[in-house]
Amino acid sequence: MDSAQSDGLADNSRILTETGQDARIAAIVEPVLESMGFRLVRVRTSGLNGMTLQIMAERDDGTMTVTDCEELSRTLSPLLDVEDPIGRAYHLEISSPGVDRPLVRKSDFADWQGHLVKIETAVLVDQRKRFRGRIAELDNDGILIERDAATYGDEPTVRIPFDALSEANLILTDDLIRDALRRDKAERSERKKADRQTEPTDQQN
Repeated sequence: MDSAQSDGLADNSRILTETGQDARIAAIVEPVLESMGFRLVRVRTSGLNGMTLQIMAERDDGTMTVTDCEELSRTLSPLLDVEDPIGRAYHLEISSPGVDRPLVRKSDFADWQGHLVKIETAVLVDQRKRFRGRIAELDNDGILIERDAATYGDEPTVRIPFDALSEANLILTDDLIRDALRRDKAERSERKKADRQTEPTDQQN
């Protein structure tokens, strides 16, 4: 992989984004999230509990705590009340992406290469729109999936362009859980170390 491809895969802009009302909400909340050190994963409205607005987010290092969710809720709730993008009563839910997370950035696919993913495309790719398999390879233009249950006549691998994707999620497996726990522990350790380094030292008069 050359440096240009590597830079493209490290890009933190989302390639899977919302439409309609969800897109309007994303445009309101995303700049606020970024100013607070978070990145938007997904906005989704549903008829759950009458009307639920789910905002899925994470810190730039991939972590997200209950305290982070509470902080974002306190900040975003009054903003959304003023902007009123839904126009009716709703329940606001701030959440982390979870282990079986949506993959919405090229960097997400790079971070979780080797794991099983479930993909839907907006157009036909290899005569279908739904795929399940392991992220084998990727470059700046797309990903190569190794099918985990190829049927007769299917090629064992399929290449899916990024611009064909409509939805992608990790599939929960024991390997994914182990890897996610290991990464979370390492990232929290790095954050604590960084916090200690930035703490002011006591100075004696």
